[in-house]
Amino acid sequence: MKKITALLLVFTLSTGCGLNKSSDSSVPESQPVTYQEQSPGQLGLPQESGYVPVNYRHTVGQWFPYMLYEEDMRGRTADEFRSAVRERYAAAKADGVNTVYLHVHPFCDAYYKSEIFPYGSALTGDYDPLGIMLEEAHKLGLSAHAWLNPLRCQSTEEMKELPDSFIVKQWADDPDCNIAAEINGRWYLDPAYGEVDELLAGCITEIAENYDVDGFQIDDYFYPTTDTWFDEKEFAESGADDLAKWRMSNCTRMVKAMYSAVKAADTRLEFGISPQGSINGNYNSQYADVRLWCGSEGYCDYIVPQLYFGFNNAANPFAETLAQWEEMCSDRVRLIIGLAEYKVGKSDKWAGAAGENEWIDDPDIIKRQKELAESSSASGYALYR
Repeated sequence: MKKITALLLVFTLSTGCGLNKSSDSSVPESQPVTYQEQSPGQLGLPQESGYVPVNYRHTVGQWFPYMLYEEDMRGRTADEFRSAVRERYAAAKADGVNTVYLHVHPFCDAYYKSEIFPYGSALTGDYDPLGIMLEEAHKLGLSAHAWLNPLRCQSTEEMKELPDSFIVKQWADDPDCNIAAEINGRWYLDPAYGEVDELLAGCITEIAENYDVDGFQIDDYFYPTTDTWFDEKEFAESGADDLAKWRMSNCTRMVKAMYSAVKAADTRLEFGISPQGSINGNYNSQYADVRLWCGSEGYCDYIVPQLYFGFNNAANPFAETLAQWEEMCSDRVRLIIGLAEYKVGKSDKWAGAAGENEWIDDPDIIKRQKELAESSSASGYALYR
């Protein structure tokens, strides 16, 4: 049945280009989320599919990006990969982490068994990375969310090497099809098209049907450019008169479609969004309507803005920006603060004169940011290391 679902999706998407542009997706009524403080074995709850998703009321999260796979996965056996995962999880657990975000779909690819997407380029062995990462996470009582990039695809050179059966390659190879567009040597999906909604919903459904994930998260790869050439034909055909608002509505429709797919798979699964931390940047460069998504029901269960700014950042000082996100988020959407631990000890040339060396001069900056996050109305924080 699981294979049939995936194959039906591919067949549907292969029947034409642009047939479902700007289609809408209904959102089911929001379901109450059960947050667990115990490990899965302690829950004693009915198990609809043999597994009860675990999500913590207070989140201490950590992202595990695809860049780690070059070290942990490429050229390594399943046992070697498992050992590397255990080591990373042990370090995270020792730091108080209870939730991990696993990068399984970074470039329209799959670090899991998929009927829809090609394997990620770092996977050189014959094993299932997501299966291993989930097994090891749940042994430690960690909540594990599948982390997806919604619109970013393969490079031009990588696309040439993929099988012709891959639906995105078919879109890219069709000169009359605009669902995928090339920008600076990389392909991106255009959220103006309903086919993109269907593909992303299929990605979620395939993972949810085959893996014991606790949730899903998308990050800040929304519109890849502000240039009008990217979708001027689609905009003209839409009848809309405001490009920015139209693009925002496309992103919102896509987000609703993904949220709906998660809840259709299991209402207990969480769906989260991790947008850039600059509120203005979300609107001016990526057309992400974060005020709507975190201020209303039906778009996400939690939001993790990437507040990768120092306290002295000229454009987005940390404390003030955190307060702005607090004001925007409704009681039904949990706010989790994204922190940039990787910036400690480095200069920040975009932060202005007062903030350029803050990450060098203040070795306690992350500690101070954690404390401020904990004293705010946020439900925790997440670390990018």
